[in-house]
Amino acid sequence: MDFTNLYVVLAIAVGSAMPAYAIGKLSATALEAMGRNPEAASTIQTAMILAIAFCEAIAIYSLVIALIVKFV
Repeated sequence: MDFTNLYVVLAIAVGSAMPAYAIGKLSATALEAMGRNPEAASTIQTAMILAIAFCEAIAIYSLVIALIVKFV
């Protein structure tokens, strides 16, 4: 029995769910920080965008791993 498709589905599911949760948590925390200290909004926003880019990179890595598992 070949479980390759199951492994691909799990890699995509976990690899996209966890970064999505992290982005949501990060955005909520950053917006709360901007609400508490509006003067630092530009600094917080810059750090937030950079962190979101890193979270998205993790999702892309999981996609690449899933494609490698599927086709190799």
